[in-house]
Amino acid sequence: MVASTAVQSVQPSPVDLGALKTRQQGAWSSGDYAVVGTTLQIVGEELCEALDLHAGQKVLDVAAGNGNATLAAARRWADVTSTDYVPALLERGRARAAAERLSVTFQEADAEDLPFVDGSFDVVLSVFGVMFTPNQEQAALELLRVCRPGGTIGLANWTPDGFIGHVFRTIGKYVPPPAGVKPPSLWGTEQRLRELFSDGISQLTIEKRFFVFRYRSAAHFLEVFRTYYGPTLKAFAALDAAGQVGLAHDLTELLQRYNQSRTDTLAVPSEYLEVVATRR
Repeated sequence: MVASTAVQSVQPSPVDLGALKTRQQGAWSSGDYAVVGTTLQIVGEELCEALDLHAGQKVLDVAAGNGNATLAAARRWADVTSTDYVPALLERGRARAAAERLSVTFQEADAEDLPFVDGSFDVVLSVFGVMFTPNQEQAALELLRVCRPGGTIGLANWTPDGFIGHVFRTIGKYVPPPAGVKPPSLWGTEQRLRELFSDGISQLTIEKRFFVFRYRSAAHFLEVFRTYYGPTLKAFAALDAAGQVGLAHDLTELLQRYNQSRTDTLAVPSEYLEVVATRR
């Protein structure tokens, strides 16, 4: 399925990536990511502007969640297909599109095995989505494969050194990630992006940006993420009572350290990379 002009073929992994993907899918299906995802809408809008996305372009949103980049592209009169491997999130995106009377095609799909022929889309997007795939190399190959030559790939990826990168590491102290699996936050580094896309792209533009998490308080943020954000929900569920107290304490301390609100609320800037790549 991989175009010959893309990066080199993926080498076998010593990790059971299939089993890992099943666990991850279960995590993302738990809770209700849409509650968190909706707050990130501005990132999809800004990415579409960075791409200079325009009417009539064929756009694919990969690991779209509840459809932030999907809706942003559809608002610009693009021909949008929205994909995710969690059906419940596609339903949330479908409901949002219907409420705004936007025409979007929703299709269940795995980011590592997209059900589209080579070069199907002018623009391929992913906002805080494809970065969480277990097999990073295969996911990058698929983004390249379904994007037409001369087309554009647009990504928003959390960085290792930003707030969310620190959240990942804090959780990892209590629930270590699987051995041998590359951290999702590597997608938030230029070096890793160039490794992943290699000679499959002719141009790569990267801008560091910040999304500000705005909540009533650190306790409110923690409550929302423990209840609705699948990976955090699963992390707490895997711990005993003492572990849960420790993780809650460390995350609260992290939130307070990053908080820049001048009131008694929470405003935490989190760095991400806005990525625009041209398919060779």
